[in-house]
Amino acid sequence: MPLSRDAEHVLELLWIRKKESGDPPYLPLLEASMTKEVLQELEELGLIRQVEGEWQLTQEGEEVARTALRCRRLAERLLVDLLKTADNILDEVACSIEHALHEGLEEAVCTLLGHPRFCPHGSEIPPGRCCEEARKAGIRLIVPLSEMQPNEVGRIAYIQTKDTAIMQKLMAMGILPGEPIRLIRRFPSFVFEVQQTQYAVDSEVADCIYVRLTEG
Repeated sequence: MPLSRDAEHVLELLWIRKKESGDPPYLPLLEASMTKEVLQELEELGLIRQVEGEWQLTQEGEEVARTALRCRRLAERLLVDLLKTADNILDEVACSIEHALHEGLEEAVCTLLGHPRFCPHGSEIPPGRCCEEARKAGIRLIVPLSEMQPNEVGRIAYIQTKDTAIMQKLMAMGILPGEPIRLIRRFPSFVFEVQQTQYAVDSEVADCIYVRLTEG
């Protein structure tokens, strides 16, 4: 029996509350989302239980919540990276696509995106089986600039940082998604080329630039 969207949303918020540090801005919505109907649905399915007056995920509920959140964040990554979806409609559209990923598309989309580690908002995407298999096989599709080797080339996939100063610096340099990039050297700093201009950055900045590798 498929979960309702509201029930799935509550599972995701409970998972975030338990697993992720800090309080995302939407976490206060958790209490408002836990309606009598949603709680009854989740409890009857054995996905939540009440412990000392607080609703918590069961072991099965934790797995369902993890998968739901993974699909949600993959959907966001797909919309931003490939479809260039505007921020003001991202949440609504991602919610719709999330449920399609549950129908067997999750691993295909994850592989297409290069097994991304973070959603566009900077939260971790729980890894799946395909991510582990790619790691064991040494498959490299999207990697941070800091993991590239000299003369490797690709296109900038996305910038991942919560530091606005770093983001503004990279944007001013023209380091933007879609631009071709080539790593020249790794030491003493990371030197790379974008649009025939060379730049040097430290490892902290190099960790923020994610590149979709291509053949040289």
